Amino acid sequence: MATATKTKLQPLGDRGVVQPTPREEMTKSGIVLPDTAKEKPQEGSVVAVGPGAILDDGKRGPMDVKGGQKVLYGKYAGTEFKLDDEELLIVSQKDILAIVEA
Repeated sequence: MATATKTKLQPLGDRGVVQPTPREEMTKSGIVLPDTAKEKPQEGSVVAVGPGAILDDGKRGPMDVKGGQKVLYGKYAGTEFKLDDEELLIVSQKDILAIVEA
């Protein structure tokens, strides 16, 4: 998790910034994968989270995830972008499917 990125980004609402786990470069049998054959990662580490969504009664709902947690997210979830040569993803809390326990 990048400290520089964490200080530069503050997601809004119920969004979080996730740093995807790097893609596999080689299969277990030793075959090198070209970029076009690599699976899009669905796992990553939470870098920063927003304050939570505003509920119908005007209060903020709590976030289910926090910085530093490893999560699984939907295959086509979020918006990809680059910041300081880091590949990052902004996802809504509803697109985060699970927290991976160590």
